Amino acid sequence: MARVFGYDVLQYLGLFDGSVRALLLSVTFSILGWWAVLYWTSPLAAYPGPLLARCTNWWRFGLVRTGQYHLRMRELHDRYGPIVRIGPNLLDIDMLEVIRTVYGSDTSWCKTEFYQNNSVVIEGKITYQLFSETDPTNHARMKRPIMKYFSQGNVLSKEPLIDNVVKDMCRHLETSFNDKECDLGEWIAFCAWDLLSMMAFSQPFGYLDNGRDFDGSIGIADKALDYFAAIGQMPFLDYVLDKNPVVRLGPPNLGNITRIAVEHIADRMHGPQNHIQSDIPDLLQDLVDGKKSQTGMTEFDVLNGLLVTLIAGADTTAITIRTIFYYGLKNPEVYNRLESEILAAELGQPASYRSSRAISYLEATVREAMRIHPAVCMLLERYVPEPGLNLPDGRCIPAGTAVGVNPYVLGRNKKVWGHDADEFRPERWLQEERESDTEYHERIKLFNAADLSFGGGARVCIGRHIANMEVYKVVATLISNFEIELVDPKREWEVVGSWFPRQKGLVCRLKRRS
Repeated sequence: MARVFGYDVLQYLGLFDGSVRALLLSVTFSILGWWAVLYWTSPLAAYPGPLLARCTNWWRFGLVRTGQYHLRMRELHDRYGPIVRIGPNLLDIDMLEVIRTVYGSDTSWCKTEFYQNNSVVIEGKITYQLFSETDPTNHARMKRPIMKYFSQGNVLSKEPLIDNVVKDMCRHLETSFNDKECDLGEWIAFCAWDLLSMMAFSQPFGYLDNGRDFDGSIGIADKALDYFAAIGQMPFLDYVLDKNPVVRLGPPNLGNITRIAVEHIADRMHGPQNHIQSDIPDLLQDLVDGKKSQTGMTEFDVLNGLLVTLIAGADTTAITIRTIFYYGLKNPEVYNRLESEILAAELGQPASYRSSRAISYLEATVREAMRIHPAVCMLLERYVPEPGLNLPDGRCIPAGTAVGVNPYVLGRNKKVWGHDADEFRPERWLQEERESDTEYHERIKLFNAADLSFGGGARVCIGRHIANMEVYKVVATLISNFEIELVDPKREWEVVGSWFPRQKGLVCRLKRRS
């Protein structure tokens, strides 16, 4: 078949004579020769990694598409050590010592082009938001007018809005699944998206009421993140697929989220105002009021504040909550202690954030969940500035090299977390019986230094206070209201390792507490 439709046809057409074969061979060997020169003369040649990965980013692109990127990276570090070359100009570093330098307050460590496809086209112009903007000056300008609305104090003022959604979740679960099987992971996602919408717009999207992704937005968001993760390995492809000025070829992108934000802004700024709760202004109202009172704050700043919340807020929250229940229920000793301490606290309905956060074992469990299954399982890429990155062993990574630390890999670093780094053990965050206060504080200081759950430095996640409030409230309230057990404790869940490692298969039996 190949001869009929390949060589024979070309030969018949006179297009595959000796001169053409010679030309093709010449081009092939030229490409291979050029790769060999780059391979041996690169300043990164001393750093180990897969052969194909050293030559082309297509290797990494293909790996991301499998959904197993995070697992493969762990295997590569086990094989090659703390520094693995996973691209012609990209190093994956699993070393605690570099975190403060790479993700500190020094703004000369710029994000790479990996992040830029997490942008949208508005009125024919590529528009970056807080996450996708790589220029430090522009990023600081974007962050300045909106950061106060994401402070812990302002976020806590929205707690009554969150309470309404948490109550709705408990009501739906009791009505539909009392003493029945439930895909709790799905309902956690519905709740997380409704929480975000309530916080932003004073009204839920409606996923809890419908009990499904009724408008397809959650599915579209998942596909957009898969696109972001893969195309980020080959950034030029974004200009062919999504940002093509002639015809867009790419899969679902952030356009749907942007449309939702723009419609709400237009309605709030130019439409009827009777749906706004004046006693508890939502995030959009904060931003609109800020535009009216702050000199220099623009309508784009309002949009930016919403996008940075909507793009990542729901998935990351849902991932952490699922992780707590999955690993907790898989480890009965952990879950029994967590359950006992939450019930003993006699929390309100729903549980308040402050009272939930005061439960030390719940906090330890949340921290452990973010360690063993962080919401991001890919490199947080940065360009090394002049004069280079000095490593603990005396080597220097040259300026212009892209480097990064993977939170998933670092979360299993045995030098940091001990020999049981692969185990879910919240007790590691608590003071041991024979441990002095000094020893305990030094250990927690080490753990905090290795925590990239929300990034770090000038690029730390601006929505971290929203995420924390939602996680603590949802977990404490669910355990207070329901007896929960895994339907099949031996069944492993499925993890799709995109930018966010999304989980499927948290099937539980719920029973309302008397």
